[in-house]
Amino acid sequence: MRVRTTVVAASTLVLCLAAAGCGPDGGEDKGAGKKATASRTPAASASAATPGSSATPASDGRTLTEAELAKVALTTGEVKGYEVAPLEGTDERGTEKAGTEACRPITAIINGSPEPAPAATVFRTAMDTAEEGKDDQTVVTEILTSHPKGGAQELLRSVREAVGACAGGFRTTSEDGPSTYTEVRTLPATRAGQESFAYQVTGSLEGVRVPLVFQLVRTGSTVVTFYAANFLGETAPEIPAALVTAQAAKLP
Repeated sequence: MRVRTTVVAASTLVLCLAAAGCGPDGGEDKGAGKKATASRTPAASASAATPGSSATPASDGRTLTEAELAKVALTTGEVKGYEVAPLEGTDERGTEKAGTEACRPITAIINGSPEPAPAATVFRTAMDTAEEGKDDQTVVTEILTSHPKGGAQELLRSVREAVGACAGGFRTTSEDGPSTYTEVRTLPATRAGQESFAYQVTGSLEGVRVPLVFQLVRTGSTVVTFYAANFLGETAPEIPAALVTAQAAKLP
């Protein structure tokens, strides 16, 4: 059994989810030479569920260009203790196809290609500088996407529905072989933007449960997808609320 997941490795997007070496069948990793960095798994805290401002932010509803998305993306210094950088290797997107159409929206995000197809996309990584050099350094990927009218709302709606429909798990296929995810569930979400939704997908790596955590935040026609994973243990990682609220505050 092999499982595909989107792995952040040394600021490089390594799509290693049904590739040889990513599952318990072994083999050489297609991302050889790229050291995987797992997200930290801190003790349970209220931060992931702590609401931000209760006021709904205003938005001009514009569909941003790639250059405009880059300007509103977080930068180093805007969230204390986090270094933010463009994500390299973003041309390497996943090719997973869900065995059940209802699970397609989840699979699209795992591939790094949220649907409906955005008008523009920008990738960033945020790393906890206090944990630099540690195997369990916190690394959060951000995918900023802008959408034509109605597309951003459709993205959130379709993912919510997919999480409910695919709670018992799902399978995917790709040119590298089949993948299996055993569970999908909703998580408490940091309140941010005009819509915010968080969930966990559980895969496996060499027979060990691998929790993948996602949070989507929408303001107007822009969606930010946050992603973190723990490849060193079975405890779900946390996406820091400070990153979510700071990024949401920059969305027009």
